[in-house]
Formats: sequence, C-alpha cells, structure tokens
Amino acid sequence: MAMLTRWDPFRELARVQEEMSRALGGERSPFRAGESVGWTPACDIFEDGDEFVVRAELAGVEPKEVDIRFENGVLTLKGERKLEKEDQRESYHRLELSYGTFTRAFSLPASIDAEKIRAESKSGVLVVHLPKKAEAKPKSIQVKVS
Repeated sequence: MAMLTRWDPFRELARVQEEMSRALGGERSPFRAGESVGWTPACDIFEDGDEFVVRAELAGVEPKEVDIRFENGVLTLKGERKLEKEDQRESYHRLELSYGTFTRAFSLPASIDAEKIRAESKSGVLVVHLPKKAEAKPKSIQVKVS
C-alpha cells in the first residue's frame, strides 16, 4: 500500500516564520559564523509498477556527500549544502538559497527489495529507485473458459 504524506501549508508557514525570525537577528541567527541553519529539499515520491521512486531536489549538494539509508522500511536522506565562501557573507546583497544540513525520512511499504536499491544524480536531482520484491508485484490471472 502506497503511503502519501499530505502537504500541510500551516506547518510550512510555521517553518518560514521561524526562518524569518532567525534571519532578522533572532536567538539563532543564520548569519553567525559556523552555525548551520538547515533546510528541507523538495521531494517527489511515486510508484511505477515495479518500483517506488524518490526524487529529491539537491542543487548545490555533492552527490557523494549525501548519506542514503534504508532501514526498517524507512528511507533517510542526509546531507549538507555549504556556502562556498562563508567568511564573505557580508558582501552578499541577497541570500535566498538555504544552506546547512538537511534530513528527510520517508516510511515505505515492506515490499521493498533492499538489496536492489540504487541511486543516481543528474542536474542537481537525486533519484532513488526502490524496486519491489517479486512476490509484491501484481500478477495477472487468466480466466479459463470451459
């Protein structure tokens, strides 16, 4: 059974308000040297006959530095987008991209074949393929006419 997570605009609004508070000099301002703000990459999850596919928008994140784990039916993506020249933040006129660490976790059905999971990255998009076990794939049954 596929599990979808509904987008909650109020949760997103609370996250944006918290980031704005920090940006305006709140207790945990993102402009302090060495402090990581964190962010949430956008993800798509869909089911394609033989597999589940997770697509994550990770522009600016080195694919080799993304930690991908599948454990107890949960796919976890962890990584960090770093500001290239952190010591020169004062020279920026506008800083809209989010930097820092991220973690995304998705509960998936038990029908995933963990041994065959593979991931690829192209143009800043990480794609994780999670094949279904053979016994979980739908079978077509022929009706015999007598």
